[in-house]
Formats: sequence, C-alpha cells, structure tokens
Amino acid sequence: MTRAAALRLGAFAGALALAFGAAFAIGSAVDPIAAADTAAPAHGEDMGEHQSGRSESGGQLPGLAVSDAGYTFAPETTFYQSGAKTEVRFTIQGPDGKPVTQYTKTHEKDLHLIVVRRDLSGFHHVHPTRDASGTWSIPFTFTAGGTWRLFADFKPSALDRTLTLGTDVNVSGVYVPVPLSEPSSSYNVHGYDVTLAGNPIAGKESELTFTISKGGKPVTDLQPYLGAFGHLVSLRSGDLAYLHNHPAQEASAGMKGGPEIKFMTTFPTGGTYSLFLDFQHAGAVHTAEFTVRVGSDGTAIVPPTTPGASATPGHEETPHGH
Repeated sequence: MTRAAALRLGAFAGALALAFGAAFAIGSAVDPIAAADTAAPAHGEDMGEHQSGRSESGGQLPGLAVSDAGYTFAPETTFYQSGAKTEVRFTIQGPDGKPVTQYTKTHEKDLHLIVVRRDLSGFHHVHPTRDASGTWSIPFTFTAGGTWRLFADFKPSALDRTLTLGTDVNVSGVYVPVPLSEPSSSYNVHGYDVTLAGNPIAGKESELTFTISKGGKPVTDLQPYLGAFGHLVSLRSGDLAYLHNHPAQEASAGMKGGPEIKFMTTFPTGGTYSLFLDFQHAGAVHTAEFTVRVGSDGTAIVPPTTPGASATPGHEETPHGH
C-alpha cells in the first residue's frame, strides 16, 4: 500500500469514527429515559418539589421521561382502538427490574393516572387498581384516534420523593386535531361557573385562585377531593411537561370549602399551558379547563365581572371517569 493510500484510509477511518460519535451524542440527547438518580430531593418532602416542577434527574421536568431514578413506566401494550371499551394495564418497574408493590400515598392515592391526547383534548384523571403482582389496571375507552399521553404520578415506598413518568400510546381511528382554546379566565361545566385569577410569571412561584359559583351564587360547600378542595394538573403545550401544583389548603372528610380554591405553582418557562381543575360538589367530580399564556412580565389573569362562559369548544363535556 502506498503512503498516499494509507493516508486516505486513515482519514476515512477518522471521519467514520466522528460520524459514529456524533450519532451516539444525538441519540443520547433525545433518549426519553432520564438518568437514574436516587439522591434525596433538595427539600426532602414531595410537596416542595411539586411546587418547583423540577425532577431530580438533571432538572428534567416531570412527565417528559418514561424512566427516572431507576423506576420505569411499563404499559402492557401501546396500541388501542378508539371507541372500544378496553383495559389499560401497566406496571411500575423498580430499580431491580421487578414491579413495584409498595407505595406511599400522595393525595390519598397510591397512584394517579392522567390520560390526555397530545393535542391536550380528552383529559381524564383516573385511579387504577393494583393486584398482588404489582400490575395496575383500569377499564377505559379512548374516545378518538391519535397519540395519547399517559402520566403515572406516584411515590414508591423506597424513594423519598414523588415521581411523574410519562409514555405515549397509539390509538387507531379517526384523528381530527382539536385546536387549543384561546386563553380565557372563565369556564362553564355542568352548570358551574369557574373563574381564574392570578399573576403568573415564568420561573417564579405564583398563586392561582379559582372561584366557583352556580346559578349566580357562590358555592360554599365544596367537598374534599384527594385531600383538598380541588386538584390541579398543568401541562405545557408542545411537550406536555407536567407541573405539580400545591393546594393552599388541605381538606378532610366533613369539611366544607369554597367558593375559592387556591394553588401555588411555578411555570418553569414562558409559553402556553393547559390547566385542568377537578373539584367535587354534591357527590360528583367536575373538571374545568383553562388555557393560560405565561410570560416574563407577569400579565395578570383577570376574571370577568359576570362569570358564565360556555364550555371550551372541541373539548369533552362528558364525565372524566374519576
């Protein structure tokens, strides 16, 4: 082999090595499995990290990864048929690769399952049951075709913080994208008027106040739901990052609340967020949905003088299966 040929071969080998190195770096950057991190949370208590909306895995926001701290959200299948009653089954695999069977309750439940289509329509907050083997299951009907996101929100007994893991499932059937609603400070659901007030600023903790009325009168006998007078899920449009929200007041059986429900939350970045408020009254749980745009200037959300907006177009006005 001539010296020139040897040099060309060496250059080719070097370029090939660089190409493989770049491919590996790109693959690592988009890997949906977050690095395992079993370190204790900075605050040592799950409600504190719920407010921050930060994961212990390199600052990753909750809900973006299928695995965190050695725990993995493992659905039995990721393919479903729209309109057909089926059963959603999954396990949470622990660091040892086995299904987790021991949990610490958060908001009165061992695990919360959030189901929503990727266009943020069809929101459901449900609570599956777990068998002795650690398999979770719940009857469910996906109402339309498309890609749906499942969030499992739980706290393993062996970990001192709450995790939110997310995974996508594919649902066959007609897919008609539902545009995100325009921001509004009022929502009507099942005869209840819900208004929202607040001053959210990107990257800073802020207070959100929901006020509930019916027939023009304030509702003052809200019933406890999941340890509070309301449960709030906030999802960032685009990637569906899941924000935990801290209720300002805890509630137990026999207590009455309302008309205001307050939450502390931190929107990590500017952008558009969908907020889903669950509240219970007269024995039934209702869900109000809001679209909020968050910037760095702290533009206030001001509720209307006279509440009473129609339900958000294109979003379900059916029971959410709590």
